[in-house]
Amino acid sequence: MDFTLNEEQAALRRTVHEFAVRELEPEARDRDAAEAFPWDQFRKLAELGLTGLGLPTELGGSGGDLLQTSIAIEELARSDPSISLVLLASLSLAAAGIERFAGESQRQRYVPPLARGEHIGAFCLTEPNSGSDAGSISTTAMRHGDHYVLNGSKIFITNGDVADTFLVFATQDRKKRSRGISAFIVEKGTPGLSATKQVGKMGMRASSTAEVFFEDCQVPLDNLVGEEEKGFGVAMQILDASRPIIGAQAVGIAQGALDLALRYVQQRQQFGHPIGDFQGVQWMLADMATRVDASRLLVYRAANLKDNGLPFAKEASMAKLFASETAMSVASAALQLHGGYGYFKDSAVERFFRDAKVTEIYEGTSQVQRQVIARHILTEARL
Repeated sequence: MDFTLNEEQAALRRTVHEFAVRELEPEARDRDAAEAFPWDQFRKLAELGLTGLGLPTELGGSGGDLLQTSIAIEELARSDPSISLVLLASLSLAAAGIERFAGESQRQRYVPPLARGEHIGAFCLTEPNSGSDAGSISTTAMRHGDHYVLNGSKIFITNGDVADTFLVFATQDRKKRSRGISAFIVEKGTPGLSATKQVGKMGMRASSTAEVFFEDCQVPLDNLVGEEEKGFGVAMQILDASRPIIGAQAVGIAQGALDLALRYVQQRQQFGHPIGDFQGVQWMLADMATRVDASRLLVYRAANLKDNGLPFAKEASMAKLFASETAMSVASAALQLHGGYGYFKDSAVERFFRDAKVTEIYEGTSQVQRQVIARHILTEARL
């Protein structure tokens, strides 16, 4: 298995890296401080074709595969993790989910504006009392005549207050738990749909997180995605396919923190030498670089398996688990190398440290990933 990037993949990496350094880095700290949604930067992502990565060209997408999407997300996160989150939530959760599981008329209607970046998508699964236990969601969908009526709320929804297209999961029978869940497309402006931005996040502050409410929200029957009470499987398959992308985001955060550390240790003088001359510092850098590279290879393996139609769920969880914990450990080590200077908000490494933590939490916590991995390896051991 060869993970050397081909010419097309290498060109994509260079293009996105140069774009991110030029367009995202300069004002990343200001957006973070203001918790300001990156409207201008998102439009530029669309102009570059990044909002359509992995989506069919006949639906307005840019084509490509999961590995290419992972490469792009890594490079965006290397400069501004918040913007990588805005994109991946709209692209790999909402748009890719609709493209993969919706009917043809739904695909034709909803995917093109998402792929072109004219619309933003949101994936609505998590609830105030339902996080890792997604089967216990309490938002209901009751069928009445030619529509469904949704009632309930979702929390921690990325893009929730700015989205145009919502992929929503609701139960038609709570007694059935996961077997009673269905998936629906809900459009911005639908009566009964509202959202409230959640402020005060530790990290990823330039991405928007919201609580989304459904109050007698009427959704046409045609907006059911797939079959009734088959939505839980849809949600889990979308999350499986997105986990390598979260892994790629974590790799980007770790690489960005390592980049900052490498620059700093060559400039910072102590005892008459750059601190990068000292063996203790060099060993820290070696460990950081090794973990980053190992994480990247795990992401590439999972994406490659998915792109080739092979089983990849275990490998996706491994990639997400290891890369997210690497992002946290590398960002912490990078801040340590910056000493007191890294502890203040003017330092970019402080932002990476804050941004890293959530990668261990969303789209399945590290504990959930360990459960998924353990279930797979125990099943394999019994064969």
